[in-house]
Amino acid sequence: MVKDLFIKTEQQRIWLEKLASLEETFKTNAQEIDEQSSFPHEHINELRKIGYTKLTLPKELGGEGFNLYEAIALQETLGSYDGSTGLATAWTLLTVGELFENKYWEPSKLTDFASKVKQGAIINRAVSEVATGSPIRGGRPGTTAKKTGSQWIINGRKSYTTGSPELDYFLTSAWIEEEEKIGFFLIHKDTEGLSIDETWDVIAMRGTGSHDLVLNNVAVDESDLVELPNYNTGFKLNGWLLLIPATYLGIAQAARDYALQFANTHSPNSIKGTIATLPNVQALLGEIELELATARFALYGAAQSYVELKQKETEGHELSVEEGTLILNAVNTAKHVVTNAAITVADKAMRVVGAKSLQRTNPLQRYYRDVRAGLHNPPMDDITIKKLAETALKENENKGR
Repeated sequence: MVKDLFIKTEQQRIWLEKLASLEETFKTNAQEIDEQSSFPHEHINELRKIGYTKLTLPKELGGEGFNLYEAIALQETLGSYDGSTGLATAWTLLTVGELFENKYWEPSKLTDFASKVKQGAIINRAVSEVATGSPIRGGRPGTTAKKTGSQWIINGRKSYTTGSPELDYFLTSAWIEEEEKIGFFLIHKDTEGLSIDETWDVIAMRGTGSHDLVLNNVAVDESDLVELPNYNTGFKLNGWLLLIPATYLGIAQAARDYALQFANTHSPNSIKGTIATLPNVQALLGEIELELATARFALYGAAQSYVELKQKETEGHELSVEEGTLILNAVNTAKHVVTNAAITVADKAMRVVGAKSLQRTNPLQRYYRDVRAGLHNPPMDDITIKKLAETALKENENKGR
């Protein structure tokens, strides 16, 4: 299998075996989770028990210390078991990975938070709002934070807060009027005034619990203002976001596996043998393999480039805007390629299986719905294509000088 080419360490193999112990349970529950639009609490707790939620926490702080490249294979595998569990988990893994890799917070705050992650705490950024649309497009948050004495008082509503029923911490963006800046505040789930409005009612990723986070006069300590991002640097490089398309690639793999099994066993009385012998079926299966291989080389290649660049930074290399833009485009391109490939794979798998794939009890219809959600995770396709064009035009302009 092409996927095996990207397994490089013994630690990856050990963890893939740990995940394999959960495969049957997760796959069995996935249908019910989708049907009822229920959150997979049991799955998250099982992942906590085996230590999966601290996968991207540095080893010296009690985690597994996986870098982005190493984590992708595991996240892809988890996505093949249950897409909703995979996506909810991906957001906490990437948030932890990003925070500790870039050391965004004060050291004491990071160390304290690390102890919580070590014990199983999970986190996600709460950024999206209905009025602003996708945060990547630059809208100012309607959520506000005002300083009162030694506390911040936060009011607002966040949408698409994936994993909200199990999140222990919400890393929440808010507009700080007195500073005319966006700040990120670390808010614990039990803080007074914080509630979850169960608004998630969609046809894809139904078990992700991506409800609204409601903040009503939520008071946090002044030290809980943990980030004041600088959005004027020309680019924001966060390769950890590749854990999201990795999840969709796992769902596509599950669709592929189902289609292959069906082709090898389905034998209508109109032909001798199974439909696997039919040229049109073989063509579809071959196209599926091609899509998956292309997607994996794009995904793992971008992840490896990102890891290598970050390694250079730790060795004292100062990242230039050009280098950052190059890797950012690679990351965004991988997300685009993988997400669209996953949609194509699910579609072709359904063509192999035929009308049976539309039955509600058939997992293919769920895979088909779930991979579609990837189009709406940042960055969106139009932004990726626009950035690629801008970079190419700038390079050409500079070359002509």
